[in-house]
Amino acid sequence: MPYIPHTDEDLMQMLNRFGPEYLENLRNLIPEELRSTRALEIPRGLSEQDLVKHVSALASENATVEEYASFLGAGAYNHYVPSLVRHLAGRSEFYTSYTPYQPEISQGTLQALFEYQTLICQLTGMDVSNASLYDGASATAEAVLMACRLRKKATKVMVSGTVHPEYIETIKTYLSASEIEVEVLGYSTRKGGETFLTKIEEAEDGSIACLVAQCPNFLGVIENLNTMHELVRSKGGLGITVVTEPLSMALIKPPSELGADIAVGEAASFGSPLGYGGPYLGFMATRDEFVRQMPGRIAGETKDADGKRSFCLTLATREQHIRRDRATSNICTNQGLSALQAAIHMAALGRDALKHLAGLNFSKAYYLKNRLTSASGIYMAFTPHFFNEFTIRFSRGVDVDAILDALMEDKIIGGFNLKRINPELNCHLLINVTELNSREDIDRLADKIIELTEKK
Repeated sequence: MPYIPHTDEDLMQMLNRFGPEYLENLRNLIPEELRSTRALEIPRGLSEQDLVKHVSALASENATVEEYASFLGAGAYNHYVPSLVRHLAGRSEFYTSYTPYQPEISQGTLQALFEYQTLICQLTGMDVSNASLYDGASATAEAVLMACRLRKKATKVMVSGTVHPEYIETIKTYLSASEIEVEVLGYSTRKGGETFLTKIEEAEDGSIACLVAQCPNFLGVIENLNTMHELVRSKGGLGITVVTEPLSMALIKPPSELGADIAVGEAASFGSPLGYGGPYLGFMATRDEFVRQMPGRIAGETKDADGKRSFCLTLATREQHIRRDRATSNICTNQGLSALQAAIHMAALGRDALKHLAGLNFSKAYYLKNRLTSASGIYMAFTPHFFNEFTIRFSRGVDVDAILDALMEDKIIGGFNLKRINPELNCHLLINVTELNSREDIDRLADKIIELTEKK
């Protein structure tokens, strides 16, 4: 960003343009009790060299993520991103690319998106994928809107209460201006951790547009989505499977085998390091019969006038993205770079390495689960079927926040207190384990939690 200062002449020109009352009106926007009555004691400005040195010294006082052992998941998973990903994605032809509306000059970008879509289809087992959306939450809400377009006579959307709570709020926000009712289904807070299906069974045929269910769900439980999707289809609705940890699909059944009509979720586990709010990457895949209602861009493969393999945006015109009245979605910000990073990451690992990585995540999580539940006063909260995230339950009276604070003092981010989403889960801790958690860190977490629990 260039440094363009305002000169005294510039300031006077602006004041002459807006009038002398302009500054007074600006000042009146600040409540009187907050206005300073004395001159500010601002030190002399530093040279650029001294300023960089000063700011660098301040930055060095910050803790870095590498100093902490993190077991926090809850929709954001800490995975290793190979250096190959940044190297290739940082090439100028990718890093500076923009919306590929002109295929004759965008073949590289279009092919990258096509390869990403192919990999998402292979991962989910679905027929077709779009070229990505903002994040898992908005992708899920877009899938619900898509289902409502496909089931126009439906009056309600069913959402499992075990879907990521922020995804549920996003769905409600998207549908807040519509006449469609969003009904959140309850779930077992005891051993099962599974969704109650009574409201679906009691619903009138044709009244449900879709059922949104997550696997593994927010509690870490692998639910029987086949049964759930079969039930909603018997009522005329569609099944939407949400996956917040895409690596799980390398080990457990993909959405296509769980009966999903639409598969959505978060793909940031591939290629995108964790940050303060992003970048995230929403994926969406569906069956061929629903492709024309799929939002966002779809890159397709074809042949040019000379019969050579070529790529273009397909099944939607540009106007679909810029004309509100014709759009299936008004999301069109280019997510191409994040999608490219995910494609490079998946392609670099390949099928076998993805399975190995998924197995490593599961094995480490299972090891931690065994360490913790072998101690008195710590129990497996729900069904033992999980991937790399699970919930433990402490004896009544244990302060989970106090445990997390004590762990933080030892530079361990211990997990997610489920009391934040459900008061009934006030003794429950959601813990995630990935390949970045060493055995030493896992043992350190287990020893500390057991020690703190025994003190109670």
